[in-house]
Amino acid sequence: MFDLYGFGGTLAAGTWVTIKLALASLLFGLILGLLGAGAKLSRFFLLRTAADIFTTVVRGVPELVLVLAVYFGGAVIINGLAAQIGYSGYIEINAFAAGVLAIGTAFGAYATEVFRGAILAIPIGQVEAARALGMPVLLIFRRIVLPQVWRYALPALGNLFLILQKNTALVSVTGLSELMRNTTVAVGYTRKPFTFYLTAALIYLGLTTITMIGNQFLEQWAGRGYREA
Repeated sequence: MFDLYGFGGTLAAGTWVTIKLALASLLFGLILGLLGAGAKLSRFFLLRTAADIFTTVVRGVPELVLVLAVYFGGAVIINGLAAQIGYSGYIEINAFAAGVLAIGTAFGAYATEVFRGAILAIPIGQVEAARALGMPVLLIFRRIVLPQVWRYALPALGNLFLILQKNTALVSVTGLSELMRNTTVAVGYTRKPFTFYLTAALIYLGLTTITMIGNQFLEQWAGRGYREA
């Protein structure tokens, strides 16, 4: 009973893939969000325009469409380029990498606005004081801006990560053996959809709960020194 009709290990393996997919997408999305926020706050018109187009397009397209576009569209583009140089074989896109790129890009588009707002919330006098001391731009960002950004950004980023975790289920359409894909396979073999989909829902709920607890600790860490006694 406790091995879920022989599929307990399969669901556990799928859960581990889901966790890795979520964390990899988070890392990619955070980097993309920071770069996007920097571009939106840049004094260069082309960078601001490119960042605006990126966030508008990505936030306006469903995540499932992004996953399909990256996985299947990417394969078409890569194989088309390979054919141009004389390669006749078929190059298959890695489903995990495609999922990270698609889900991480969606997260990064929303994170761009979160980071932009967080950067603007930092008192401008601190940045001006650092400039007066002769600190270069990158050092100001690393020593003044970035440490304080998390205090303003973490609540929103935590919510975005909860959405990202659930969006990992969309990558199952590419055949990646994550939690939802393995659950569907188990249902197909056992004909017990209620048992397995309920189990998958409880696993997602458990991951969400862990994320919420972890985010609370991170918010407390980022806000240390700002709490009233």
